[in-house]
Order: sequence, then C-alpha cells, then structure tokens
Amino acid sequence: MGYYLNPTTKGFQDSLNSEIYVDKTGLIEQLNRLINTEQRYVCVSRPRRFGKSMAIKMLSAYYNVESNANELFKDLKIGEAQSYKKHLNQYDVIRINMTEFMSDSKSMDELVALIEESILWELLERYSEIRFFNPKSLNRTMTDIYRKLNTSFIILVDEWDCIFREYKDKKEEQGKYLDFLRNWLKDKEYIALAYMTGILPIKKYGTHSALNMFTEYSMTNAGTLAGYFGFQEEEVRELCERYQMSFEDTKTWYDGYHLGKVESIYNPRSVVGAMLANTFDTYWNQTETFEALRTYIDMNYDGLKDAIIKMLAGEQVQIDVRSFVNDMTTFHSYEDVLTLLVHLGYLAYDREKEAVYIPNKEISKEFITAIRNTSWGEIIRSVRESETLLKSVWTMDTETVAKGVEKAHYETSILTYNDENALSYTISLAFYAAREYYTIFRELPTGKGYADIVFIPKSKAADKPAMVIELKYDKSVQGAIAQIKDKRYTESLSAYRGNLLLVGINYDKEAKKHECMIEQVEVNE
Repeated sequence: MGYYLNPTTKGFQDSLNSEIYVDKTGLIEQLNRLINTEQRYVCVSRPRRFGKSMAIKMLSAYYNVESNANELFKDLKIGEAQSYKKHLNQYDVIRINMTEFMSDSKSMDELVALIEESILWELLERYSEIRFFNPKSLNRTMTDIYRKLNTSFIILVDEWDCIFREYKDKKEEQGKYLDFLRNWLKDKEYIALAYMTGILPIKKYGTHSALNMFTEYSMTNAGTLAGYFGFQEEEVRELCERYQMSFEDTKTWYDGYHLGKVESIYNPRSVVGAMLANTFDTYWNQTETFEALRTYIDMNYDGLKDAIIKMLAGEQVQIDVRSFVNDMTTFHSYEDVLTLLVHLGYLAYDREKEAVYIPNKEISKEFITAIRNTSWGEIIRSVRESETLLKSVWTMDTETVAKGVEKAHYETSILTYNDENALSYTISLAFYAAREYYTIFRELPTGKGYADIVFIPKSKAADKPAMVIELKYDKSVQGAIAQIKDKRYTESLSAYRGNLLLVGINYDKEAKKHECMIEQVEVNE
C-alpha cells in the first residue's frame, strides 16, 4: 500500500472506533451507480466539519484494491446493497488532500509538479513491470496502465478548493490549477470515478467552468446526496436517547439546514460535541474564529445589513444565488456575500423559496459575536434589551413594552415603516430573547385568518405563558385585541393549556409612537 495510491484503511477504522459513529455508507451505493458512466464525476461541497474528510476515508477503504475491507463494511448499510460485492476493493484508488501539497509549495507550478511527482513515484513502483511511453507524464502513465492491464482508477480529492481560499486574488494561479485538474481528469478512460470535496462549488472560469464534466452537489443544491451532508433527524433522535439529551434543545441548537427533500440536516460536528460533553454549546465555530464571518459582514454592501437584521429577527431573505462565481473575492452585491455564507455554513438555503436564513441557535450566536465589534452596535443593544422587553410582557407592563418596541424601531429600523409587515420585523428582533423559551410562528393559520406572531412555550419553559401578538399600523391596540378574539386566533393553540397573553401593538403614524395593550386569558381543558 502507498500513501497516495491505495492508502491503508486506518482512517476509516478510526471512524468506526470512535464513540459516536453514524453510518453514512449509503453514499457508497449512490456512487456505485455512477462508476464507469458519463456521470462518474462528482463534486460535493459542504462546510468545514460536515464530514467531508471522513467520507473520503470511507470511500478509499471501500474501493481500494489492496485492502480487504469486507470486515469493516459487511455489517453497515452498504453491506445490504446489491452493488456491495461488485465494487468492494476492485479499483486502484488515488487519494490526495490538496492542503498538504499547498503547504509544501510556494507557487502553483510547484504545487502541480509535486502532485504529479508524488503520484507517479507510487505508480511506477507498483507497476514496475510495464514499459511506459513517458514515465514523467501522469496522464500518459495512467493511460498506459489502463490500456495494458484494464485497470481503472478512482480519484478522491479532499479540500479541492483550498487553492481558491489561499490564492484568493491570484487569478492566473487559479487558472493553472483548474487546467491541471481538467487535463488529468476530463474524458479520461482510466477514470472509473472522480470524487472531489471542498467548501466551495467549482469555480467558474471565464464564461464556462473548466471542470464542467462534474455534477455538483452543494449547500444550495444537494440533490440526491442531501442525506449525506450531515446528520438526519432520526439519527439525532437516537443519539439523544443514548446520551439522555433533550432532542428539542438539540434541534434548536444544531438543526435548520434545509436541503431539498431533506428538511432537517444537523451540524454533525456540533451534535457529536454536545453528546460527548453532555452540554449544549457552540462547538462547530470553535474550529474557526468569528473574525471569518465578520470579514464578510464588514463588506457592508447595500442591502447586506438589512438582510442580516431580518434574519436575526427570524425571517428569510430571498436572493439569487446564480450570480455567485464560486470564489471568496468576487462580489457584485450583498446576494453574492450571502451565497458565500451559505457555502460556509453560516446561512441555510431554502431552494424552493429561493431564500436564505440563519439555521439555528449556534449560528445565531455566531452572528451576534461577529457584529459585536462592528458599527452595528445598535443591534447588539436591541438583543441585550430583548430579555427585559420579554419580562415586561410577562408582567403586563404595557408602557415598558411600548417604549422597548419603540427603541428597537428607531435603533434598528431597516424598512420603510409603513405597514404591519415592516412592524413585524422590529417586533421579531425586539423579542430575540424569546427564542430561548418559545417556538415562534409568524402568520400562523387560525380560526378565521392568520395570527401575526404566536409564541408557544417550549417544554423546558412550561411555566411561561403562551402569547398571541397582533400588529396594527396607524389603527388601535383595542382593535388588535378585538381581532384576536373575533377571528378566534386562540384556536391555533388548541393543544395548549395554561396562561395565554393577548398582545396588541400599534404604531401611531402621526404621533410616531407605539402603543401596547395586553390581556390575560386562561386556556382550559
């Protein structure tokens, strides 16, 4: 066995030895269908610590012709697949991690030469009996091996995009790198499967992609591989039961990535960290400082601040992800910045709605940390004061609630303040702290319409009252409360029993003042 050519199975064995291992070998069955087809080029991009390298080690162990991996895989999901035996340990595998070559190179020419020399060293040693046409050419050497021995290769490239993260502004170097990959992989008979993984989708090079033979699976379009991008709901439920952790809290902290038909994808790094530590915390972002996120927030493209405030308020923001050119320096609008944040894992993308949002509590905390030392200090003040505002609602202190909403409006107002929808953004951000205690619904279907905002207590906050908030623009708080009653908005809480607060909030356009009215009712059996 070699280091790059047919490496050992130790990497995958270490995964199996770990206290927490979630079986993702179903990915192998998906890839088996693509071997030696026109679709044999696969590029999977997902955020750091989402299992990219683990998947590479798994694939290497399964396909590697010099391994005997049946004992590793036979009891896993792939062991039940019809294609299991057909492809098990049947291919020469070349596995490389681009970060290793980048750290040992001072230029792109040097990097490409080092890759070719490293792989050739092992190929020539393994196939020493073959007389090669040009043993200094990687492409010609692999072609000779294939034609003389009918030996196909599976190429596994980890961190394929690190070049674009390190050489951010060096377009010529990026072009050389893409040319190397294209010349090595595209339309080559010796390729049975090429699988690349990284954070960014494939770079658009000129008017076309230099690697347009690849089918891409990304955080904006995960396709049929969505279930392998992170942990799914049932997998997390099982872990919560095993480690006696609250599933509700786990979902709040780490769920929220919506990938096509798979509506709940959890951050695997964070879930494992929480289970092993028996504590909910920010585990994923410990691998990179908040400075990385703040770099993009500080760009402050027109509309970026508005979008982030909306998302902190729990809203989604519609964007067009198609203009993003898949690098970390070329931005034409705030939409490109937000698209990059999707690929980095700081935002989630709803493909059906074409909208981005902050997926969970862990990432929300990351945003708050990132903007703490920016010029957006007013947002931090609103978040800090939201706990006081929430307690004022609980104590039915209408004057303090009105003043708190008014302050949030003037400090963070981002929209033309001329309708109830604009008012709802202010309310959502002003009640930021409520997410700790409530599941929050906007425009929840009710008896005869839609309640503006409904707060349902989480199980750990069963002593808190439920709340229905009705918003009015230039009308009256009395009318807001009357509408809650007349349209039977409380019917949306049919499963809830306990104290319920009816909250009416109105913005008086002429006086430029907010008003509040609160009534308490009891929801009985």
